[in-house]
Amino acid sequence: MRPGAGIALGALGVLAFSMSLPATRVAVHTLDPWFVAFGRAVGAALLAWAYLRLTDAPRPTRDQWRRLSVVALGVVVGFPLFTSLALTTQTSAHGAVVVTVLPAMTAVFAVLRAGERPPPLFWIAGAAGLAMVLAFLAVSGSIRGALSLADLFLLAAVVLCGLGYAEGGRLARELGGARTICWALLLSLPVTVPVTAVAALVHRPQGGVAAWTGFGYLTVVSMFLGFFAWYAGLARGGIAKVGQIQLVQPVLTLIWSALLLGEAVTPATVAVAVAVLACVVLIQRTRAGGPRVAR
Repeated sequence: MRPGAGIALGALGVLAFSMSLPATRVAVHTLDPWFVAFGRAVGAALLAWAYLRLTDAPRPTRDQWRRLSVVALGVVVGFPLFTSLALTTQTSAHGAVVVTVLPAMTAVFAVLRAGERPPPLFWIAGAAGLAMVLAFLAVSGSIRGALSLADLFLLAAVVLCGLGYAEGGRLARELGGARTICWALLLSLPVTVPVTAVAALVHRPQGGVAAWTGFGYLTVVSMFLGFFAWYAGLARGGIAKVGQIQLVQPVLTLIWSALLLGEAVTPATVAVAVAVLACVVLIQRTRAGGPRVAR
């Protein structure tokens, strides 16, 4: 594949994930957050089983199963659960503030888990993009109040997700992006099925069209198809480097809110989007350090 394929796949994954927080916010408005978090994983696991059967994928090795458990902990269980709990009381815009830290967390775990060594310019450009997004959110009023329980949930989600991204991107070099998330979803079934069943029994799932549409998006796109592109991009372009594309995600989330919910997009939003994109371009032009990635 061409060197730019990792960047293109990573951008496609970010586009898919950029609607996750709004979709979660809509879903948990009437559906139980535990059902939303684990039920979407069960639904995605059914799709994963069908994909693996159709492609006749070989079973992972014992070491790969161990590493898949880290992926499952981070992106199948941890991030969906803690964001669902947080967004029962917080807005998706507020959630975007904390999730802005995710690219930096992914880069840290890329160093710790995958042995990557980004150059100083990488960290400078990444910090600049992070600072601009946080400043924009502060000025726009998305940052407000003291640290709450919802913020702690979001921070836990970011840490676990960064770990799951780094380990999944590393494993995708061996299994491929699609099979990595598929096997992680199947590995999680002993946890996700019982929790979903109990949540459905305690709070019978009852929601309108909007709630079920949000739940469907989370199941098919956020938990399944989005990871096909995302993990493949991390494997091909470098975990730390491609992970920084997510700096654009908070701005995209606000744009989706404007298009779908009728919120206004100010000139400042456009200006910040362009500035963050410039930082992302600078990051992509840095020479990556560390182990070679899959071609």
